[in-house]
Amino acid sequence: MIWSELTRGLRSHPVKPSLSGIARRRSLWERIHLDPWLLGMLLVLMLAGLVVLYSASGQHFSVVTAQAIRFGVALVVMVGLAQLSTTTLMRWTPLVYVAGLGMLVAVELIGDMGMGAQRWLVIPGVIRFQPSELMKLAMPMMVAAWLSRQVLPPRWRDLAVCALIIGLPVALIARQPDLGTSLLVATAGVLVVVLAGLSWRFIFFCGALAAAALPLLWMNLHDYQRQRVLTFLDPESDPLGAGWNIIQSTTAIGSGGFWGKGWLQGTQSQLEFLPERHTDFIVAVLGEEFGLVGMLAFLMLYLLIVGRGLWLAGAAQETFGRLVAGSIILTFFIYVFVNVGMVSGILPVVGVPLPLVSYGGTSSVTLMAGFGILMAVNAHRRLLPR
Repeated sequence: MIWSELTRGLRSHPVKPSLSGIARRRSLWERIHLDPWLLGMLLVLMLAGLVVLYSASGQHFSVVTAQAIRFGVALVVMVGLAQLSTTTLMRWTPLVYVAGLGMLVAVELIGDMGMGAQRWLVIPGVIRFQPSELMKLAMPMMVAAWLSRQVLPPRWRDLAVCALIIGLPVALIARQPDLGTSLLVATAGVLVVVLAGLSWRFIFFCGALAAAALPLLWMNLHDYQRQRVLTFLDPESDPLGAGWNIIQSTTAIGSGGFWGKGWLQGTQSQLEFLPERHTDFIVAVLGEEFGLVGMLAFLMLYLLIVGRGLWLAGAAQETFGRLVAGSIILTFFIYVFVNVGMVSGILPVVGVPLPLVSYGGTSSVTLMAGFGILMAVNAHRRLLPR
């Protein structure tokens, strides 16, 4: 039912506001444009993430402090964006999208290298950030802004324009190279098109076309990207090299059992067998120390956040707001699914952090900015006449 609410048309007839609706006293949460349920669950997730991060970082309080400061900045960004109207967001979307493309071009020309990839822009003494994170929001918003001005469901001409809007940033991100982020950015844009009412027949056709293009994609992958896929299929083929990460992560998760070994008691993580344990593979720390019970608790919290986000998106009354909100929350779900899937060995390793748990600044701010936009859409819905 939520899906049908998200994908149905929004060309509603104007209705005069009722006197009772105008006279109704708004609550504090309505006045500050925040959803208390969604905000509460996000705060619980961030606090629980800091607890896990303390253990995953080797009990370095400075890492937890730095992450808490980033969470604070992310919350400020979320609250600020929640105050904007959908009209304002839509007006500024093209400028933000073009600025994001410009920064991706700058990364190509003068970007900072790190871990074998050129993904960062550096303002000396101020900040080091990934412009690709900005495109996780700017690009789907640009697609939504375009489609909201068209007759839905989208026609072939509209789909061609959407393909161009999606393809430009995806191609630039893939060149860094960052295949994982480029696929996630592309997914965010495609979700907007799907939510706009794309027929399932066309979706299945595109899926078949993409499957047929897999050999071409394989030939254009970098050597390390091909190795990741081969390692996913057979981790034991190189247990001390490419397969080390996934073997250690699945070992850590399995050794946690039902209840886990206890906070700060994990052997794989505390003895540093587990690589990238405070970033991409933090789920393995969670599974080892808190067991199946802890994993299920975190997954349930994520599902509650996604469910609340889908409800808010489904209640939106404007095409732009509905498309953007739906894309944001579904993309959030995909982040969780991909991270848990790659750490548990059911998906190839693509370098996707666990939302609001893994250590990272730019990704946390981007995620909370997305939730701020989601709350802005919800607040605008309440202000519209019914």
